[in-house]
Amino acid sequence: MFNDGGGPWGGGSSGGGSGGSGGGNDGGPGDRNPWSQPPRKRPNGGKQPFGPSALDELLRRGRQRFGNGGGGWNAPGGQSLWLWGIGAILILWLLLTSVHRIEPQERGVVMRLGRYAGQLTPGMSVSFPSPIDKVTMVNVDDIRVQDIGSTSQQSQNLMLTGDQNLVDLAYSVRWNIRDPQLYLLELADPDDTVTQVAESAMRAEIARVSLNDAIGQQRSEIEDRVARRMQEILDGYRAGVAIQGVAIKQADPPAAVVDAFKEVSAAQQTAQTYINQARAYAQQLSAKANGEAAAFDRVHEQYRLAPEVTRRRMYYETMEEVLARTNKTIIEAPGVQSYLPLPEVKRGTARANTAESTQ
Repeated sequence: MFNDGGGPWGGGSSGGGSGGSGGGNDGGPGDRNPWSQPPRKRPNGGKQPFGPSALDELLRRGRQRFGNGGGGWNAPGGQSLWLWGIGAILILWLLLTSVHRIEPQERGVVMRLGRYAGQLTPGMSVSFPSPIDKVTMVNVDDIRVQDIGSTSQQSQNLMLTGDQNLVDLAYSVRWNIRDPQLYLLELADPDDTVTQVAESAMRAEIARVSLNDAIGQQRSEIEDRVARRMQEILDGYRAGVAIQGVAIKQADPPAAVVDAFKEVSAAQQTAQTYINQARAYAQQLSAKANGEAAAFDRVHEQYRLAPEVTRRRMYYETMEEVLARTNKTIIEAPGVQSYLPLPEVKRGTARANTAESTQ
C-alpha cells in the first residue's frame, strides 16, 4: 500500500482530485499527509528523549553554588562535607541539651513536653534532648534577702498599731527554696508573692500591739510571729519556700512627730530610772528586815534555853546602846563628892586639836 509513494488513503497524482491531496490545486507539494513526512530527529542525537526536569536543574544549581560546579562537592573517601557538618552540629546539640552538671547546691527540674517529669540530683545527669526535655537549675541553698521599707527619711512605710498610732517600719525577710517543683510551677512570681505575704503578715501583727511594744521590747516577739504567719500562708499557697527569719531594722514614729516622741521617750527613760532606784532601795530594806528577823529568831532560841541569862544580856546590850548617845557622870563611892565631867573633857580635847590643826 505504501510502495507507490502514496499515503494510506491511496496514491496522490499531480493533477489529482480533492480527495487525497492537500495542495495539488495551488501548485505546492502534492502530498502533505502526516504519514508521509520523514521522522524528526530527537535532541542530543537521540540520547536524551526530553530536556532536564526542574528538580535536576535545582540540583545542578546547588552543586554549582556549594561545590564549584560539582568538582569540590564530594570530600575524599566519598563522604559529603555537608553531611559531616550536620553530624557535628547534631552531636553538639545532643551534648549541650542532654548532659547536665548539677552543683551540690542545685536541683534540676525536668519539664518533658511541658509537663513535670522529675528532678535531677547533684552530679552528672542525662535527659532527653531539647525540645523534648527542658531542665531548669534551681539553687536551694542560697538564702535570699528581701528588704521591705527604707531606713531613709525620704520614704516611709507606715503601719497602724493597736492603739491607733502610726509607726514607720523597715524590715527584711530571709528565705530559701525548699521544693523546686512547687517553686517553679505553683506560683507565677514567687519572689513578689513572698514580698506581699511579708507585708500582710507584718501589718496583721503590728495591728495587735501598741506603739511602745512595736518600737520597744516586743520587737523580737513580733519578728517570730511574723515568720510563723508567713510560713503558714506560703504553705497554703504551695509555694515551696522556707522562711528563715524576719528582722526589723527600723521602728520609729512618723517623721512629723519624731522630735516630740524623742522627748516623751527621754521622760519615760528618766521615770524608769527612778523606778529602778526605788526598787533597789526597797530590796535593801527588805534584806535588812529579813536579817533582823533572823537575828531575833536566834535570840529567841537562846532565851528559851536560858531565860534569865538571856534577859540580863539583853538588858546590858540595850543600856550600852542607850548610854553611848548620852552625857555620862561617874560617881565613885557613897559619901565621896568627886565629879569628873568626861564629855566636857572630851569636847575640850577635840577643840584643842582643831585649833592646832588650823594654825
